[in-house]
Amino acid sequence: MAENRKKVAIIGGGITGLSAAYYLQKQCREENLPIDIYLIEASSRLGGKIQTLRKDGFIIERGPDSFLERKKSMGVLAKELGIDDQLVHNATGQSFVLVNDQLHPIPGGSIMGIPTEWKPFVTTGLFSWSGKLRAAGDLVMARSGIDEDQPLGTFFRRRFGAEVVENLVEPLLAGIYSGDIDKLSLHATFPQFYEVEKKHRSLMLGMKKTRPASSTPQAANRKPQGIFQTFSSGLQTIVEALEEAIPDVTVSKGTKLETVQKLPENRLRLVFTSGESLDVDSAIFTTLHHQTAEIFEEHGILQHFEEVPLSSVATVAMAFSKSQVNQEKEGTGFLVSRKSDYAISACTWVNKKWPTTSPDGKVLLRSFVGKSGDESIVELPDHEIEKIVLNDLRKVIQITGDPEFTVVTRYQKAMPQYLVGHKERLQKARQELAEQFPMVQLAGASFEGSGLPDCIDQAIRAKDQVIAYLKPHLS
Repeated sequence: MAENRKKVAIIGGGITGLSAAYYLQKQCREENLPIDIYLIEASSRLGGKIQTLRKDGFIIERGPDSFLERKKSMGVLAKELGIDDQLVHNATGQSFVLVNDQLHPIPGGSIMGIPTEWKPFVTTGLFSWSGKLRAAGDLVMARSGIDEDQPLGTFFRRRFGAEVVENLVEPLLAGIYSGDIDKLSLHATFPQFYEVEKKHRSLMLGMKKTRPASSTPQAANRKPQGIFQTFSSGLQTIVEALEEAIPDVTVSKGTKLETVQKLPENRLRLVFTSGESLDVDSAIFTTLHHQTAEIFEEHGILQHFEEVPLSSVATVAMAFSKSQVNQEKEGTGFLVSRKSDYAISACTWVNKKWPTTSPDGKVLLRSFVGKSGDESIVELPDHEIEKIVLNDLRKVIQITGDPEFTVVTRYQKAMPQYLVGHKERLQKARQELAEQFPMVQLAGASFEGSGLPDCIDQAIRAKDQVIAYLKPHLS
């Protein structure tokens, strides 16, 4: 029996790799499959960008801070791991956009910047009357008739004009992908808007029709619940639970893959920088696209991925005593219009949005710096970044004294950019692998969604593909 066992390697120990390991182990147990699983991580820790700092009673996310509840895979996984009782929703509250040194409330009824209620849109100070009239043109404008992929910026400017895009749509959409909306792919990032225009013509009318409605009067009067979730002790909770839940998996940290070799009978040799190697029957690569391209470079495939850029961002968390901070606006945070003269692109009032993150009497502000095309600030020393961010915040919020402490976290060349033509590049990559390395699957933030549930969904699909590939050879 031992000689018939198969080996599967998962390259990368972020949320995608951990989820793939967990679900592969689960199916192997349920079906008694003779498969040995290896999880290979180049760094000294698992979790990838998920990293929670627990300090002086604060819970500080150094990477992502939450996920969309409507994308169910994270909630399902949390329940399986027995940690769903630790899930908490964000507190609802007003969000703002900083334009011309003023915080303007995001108009009520906006869905990703698209108005679905007329009164908040007409009365907002975010746009001039000419900007509002131009945006209203969406109500009568014909469908574009463009079926091929296009930049997000092109799509939304045609529907709403430049002002609404620059002051509302761009800060919302660009922040999600840390990218330039004039380069990001409509089909790969927000295909639902393309479908809404195709079906309803007007984005405003289409989004209004497709917006979930309250089914009962009681539901309509109930206090709205936040659409995001995290864990009461931070997102690292799920990383810790997953690591504990994969005892059948051989986990190797601090092990960097250098290259791969194709062996007879469609087996794969993984060669590490240490000089050691591991022969496997199948592999799931969850590494970023440029890292995967480097590994396969000598085989002449996946090289178009090297042309896809990665953006750099930094987060700056600052802790204060409540007496130091006077917020005239009540809300959960603000975005910054790209044309504004600020280094920060957004700020979350974390103690308001996530009350479980901060001790009583404390304020936690988390700012983001690094904009597509202007990322040099990310390379500055911590004390210089702190000074720049604090100066920006003081223009918006009344802050006295210095923070009790500051935590700066950099992600340099770490945020994948889904450029126009992304889906075609991904299809080409999978065709190349199918022809030369049919035992290899791709999954992760570089490919079909960078949100945590998206990564889990990709991990499950990759696991299914590996099982389907190996099953004819399992005894």
